Amino acid sequence: MRYKVLKTGIFSSCMQWGIAGLFFVSILFADTTLGMVEQPGGQVPLDISFLDDTGKQVTFKELMDGKPVILTLNYYGCPGLCTPQLNDLAQNLSKVKLTENKDYKVITLSFDPEEGPIDAAKKKANLIASMKRSYDAQAWKFLTGTKDNIHKVTESVGFHFEKQRGPDGIEEYVHPAVLVVLSPDGKITRYLNGIEQLPFDIQMALMEASKGTVRPTIAKTLLFCFAFDPKNKTYVFAAEKVGAVTLSLILFGFLGYLVVTGRKKESGENEDV
Repeated sequence: MRYKVLKTGIFSSCMQWGIAGLFFVSILFADTTLGMVEQPGGQVPLDISFLDDTGKQVTFKELMDGKPVILTLNYYGCPGLCTPQLNDLAQNLSKVKLTENKDYKVITLSFDPEEGPIDAAKKKANLIASMKRSYDAQAWKFLTGTKDNIHKVTESVGFHFEKQRGPDGIEEYVHPAVLVVLSPDGKITRYLNGIEQLPFDIQMALMEASKGTVRPTIAKTLLFCFAFDPKNKTYVFAAEKVGAVTLSLILFGFLGYLVVTGRKKESGENEDV
């Protein structure tokens, strides 16, 4: 009888902690409208019109010109991850052992429909000037467009973002930081997540894209841009997400402890019987 009561108690505790753990995990991943839903092998629309940094109307097909492309999705007034991500890309493009405009192209599309060619031109000028070698500015296009046209591109690559009000009361976009590599015909061949990349990874991704080879994402960790604290001049830490992850890990760890302890007690009770 003692063995049965012990076994029932352990089972009940495990169920309770298991349900609690699943609850917190569900909270953590409840918001499926933000972040990346990767679609390797998917197709980016090539015939949608945008305005480039000179105000000229262009399409992806015209800009790609039969070459692989690095596509970045940012907004030019972003106070968060966009600037360090684009700065990192600019420095890496200075080191990549491929020739821009000949071996590859780069397209940066603003997902803020309120931005225009002037914003694009300013961002482009700053980035090109920061590069450590002479770089053909025609190889890197900065685009703006209408809400509908932007949405067609972001949806095609699985890039989900949202405008939210930050702790300082300013509305900013919540969005992931990622480079999307496209084949010459607009097929998604690779995702490179985060704000920092290696020149070798970028070069290999472009070489594979030129052949249409689809590769899985190596690192699944995504960074999210939220709000910039102007007072402390730093990025606001997403404590709620980290806290949820930590709590979930603690709960599952404790659940594992209960299971292991229960088995040991079970074994001891059997020996006594």
